[in-house]
Amino acid sequence: MTPVLSAGPLAGKAAIVTGAARGIGRACALAYARAGADLLLTDIGHDLEGVPYPLGTPSQLAHTARLCREQGTTVITAEADVRDLDAVRRVTDSALDRFGRIDVLLNNAGIAAPSGKTVHDIAPDEWDLMLDIDVSGAWRMIRSVGAAMIGRRSGSVINVASTAGLVGYRHFAGYVTAKHALVGLTKAAALDLAPFGVRVNALCPGSVRDDDAAEGTMLTEIARSLEVPVEEHEETFVAAQPMNRLIEPEDVAGAAVWLGSDDARQVTGTTVTVDGGFTSR
Repeated sequence: MTPVLSAGPLAGKAAIVTGAARGIGRACALAYARAGADLLLTDIGHDLEGVPYPLGTPSQLAHTARLCREQGTTVITAEADVRDLDAVRRVTDSALDRFGRIDVLLNNAGIAAPSGKTVHDIAPDEWDLMLDIDVSGAWRMIRSVGAAMIGRRSGSVINVASTAGLVGYRHFAGYVTAKHALVGLTKAAALDLAPFGVRVNALCPGSVRDDDAAEGTMLTEIARSLEVPVEEHEETFVAAQPMNRLIEPEDVAGAAVWLGSDDARQVTGTTVTVDGGFTSR
């Protein structure tokens, strides 16, 4: 039997979640469904040359959609590369055709590698790929949904950045630059869109555990880039956490629900850290 949704904090809203096939994207999509939102979930659906680990697959995206539909919400999916403006436009058009509105955009699509090199060893194509996905991809999505949100005089854009958008890390110059730029984009877009009632915020997770249910792999891949043994990577990252534990995907998802809800109606142009106090030092 399909569950009957209660009046959650996102009831009556429609949201787009990019990078929704697994990891933080899946956790946020599921939290949005439980909060009552209708969803368009998108991911690239294939691997990319230059990214040294597998990306989200069509079957993983379909599984995320099934989990969300089990909450009683309406879900549609689309495979799209955020580097492709036409594909991004099709995603937005699909959401508007199905739901008639876009209330929340969660820009979660991103890559953490190629990394693991000193700044002078990064190849130009590696640099360009990181920025094109992690920064320009978010900009393309904002550009695409902007008119619809402005027309309704409401909306919430949430850019999933990182503690790497607030501090530096050795051997991750491309990723750190991209996430700092994403925080800057957040602040500038928030000022541009504030007169129209549209909010833009950045969500900055710390070290998020690779939860099996979410099929996340990001922390493992960061460990590989740093040449940290995979069997020791959780212990290594926990050692840097003031609260002595890794962040769970659901911790990030809870903040994403709040930022998308009317409870955060006066919150814009800011960064919300979910890092167990890491950036407080």
